[in-house]
Order: sequence, then structure tokens, then C-alpha cells
Amino acid sequence: MRSTSAARLSHGLTALVAAFALVAQLVLTASGAATLVEVDPPGLGERLFHLVSYFTILSNVLVLVTCAAAARDPRVDGPVWRVLRLDAVVAITITGVVHWFLLRPLLDLEGWSYAVDKLLHVVVPLLTVLGWVLFGPRRRVTRRVVLLALIYPFAWLFYTLVVGAVTGWYPYPFLDVGENGAVAVTVAALGIAVFLFLLSALVWWLDRVLGPAPRPAPEAAR
Repeated sequence: MRSTSAARLSHGLTALVAAFALVAQLVLTASGAATLVEVDPPGLGERLFHLVSYFTILSNVLVLVTCAAAARDPRVDGPVWRVLRLDAVVAITITGVVHWFLLRPLLDLEGWSYAVDKLLHVVVPLLTVLGWVLFGPRRRVTRRVVLLALIYPFAWLFYTLVVGAVTGWYPYPFLDVGENGAVAVTVAALGIAVFLFLLSALVWWLDRVLGPAPRPAPEAAR
């Protein structure tokens, strides 16, 4: 069984990368370097509002919080933490997959914007999933945890569609009702919902078959 020292290193590295990427994105957004609108770009308040509305940003925050807790204690547990951890693993996986297949071909970034984009959408998802597969902590997912964890992504989707209907701004082009129409957006949302259910079920199954959390290293065992 893998030791807690290796688990702490994995979770700690993931938390550090997520923290760096989030701070860097905040700086880029505050400076205006991250906006793709060249004519009459939004003001600082609007840019920050847009930033915290992205599923990517919220997912990286979840990864930061849960990985920091797991780095402190790789066998961390608790009813709230279980839901947050499942949300982090599932949401950051969706972030990586949707970015790679739907959003990446639409982006034309360079410099720091490109580097931070890859950290948020590729590096953090890979580190998170790899860390969870290797070190868990597992035996934390139940049917109740899955159902509670589904609240966050569906609440975000509802919030996004409401904000978009009111302001006309959508964080992702495939959710833009004005551009794509209600039918296309509904199909896209249903597709993501099905993927979300399947991914949550997969994580639940893997949580049961991959084994429990790491044991203490021999030198730390009492």
C-alpha cells in the first residue's frame, strides 16, 4: 500500500499548481490581459464576475481546497469533505474533457494566457485524477454522496442559463442560447448531464474497487 508521504506530496503538488494557476488567471483578468474583447472590453467588476462564473475556475477552487486538506491528512474524511472531493474529481475531469474536445479548437492564446489556460484545463485535471487513482483517499463515496455532489454542477448550469438570459453573456459558447438556439443548448446540456451521471457512477465504482486510503509509512507507523 502506498505511504502517506507520497500521498501528501501528490495532493500538495496538485494544490500548489491549482493555486498558482488561479492566482495567475486572476492577475491576467484584473489586468485585462485575459479578455478576448478588443473593442469596448468589459470593466474590472464585470471581468471578475465573469471569472468566478466559469466552471473551470470553480472546479480548480474545489481541487485546491480538497487537495490541500488531503495533503495535510491523506486519510481525511467527513460528510462535507466527501461531497466536495467527489465534486472536485468529477468537475475537474469534465473541465479537462470539455476543454480538450469542445473549447480548445476555438482558442487562440499565447504567452502567459496560453500557459495558464493549459494549467487550469490540462495539468490540474491530470494531476487530480492521477492523484485520486493512486492515493485516494477512497471508500468515501456512497449513493448519498453522489446525489449530494450532483447539486453543484446542476446548480451551476441553472445559474449560468439564468445569468445568460438576463445579461446575454455565457461563459461557454455551446451554452449560448442566443447564438445556438434553445434546442441546441438543451441537447448540449443533456449530453453533459449524461456524461456527468456516467462519470459520477464510474468514480463511485472505482472508489469501491481500487482500495482504501494509503497506510502510514513504515517509519511513521506506531
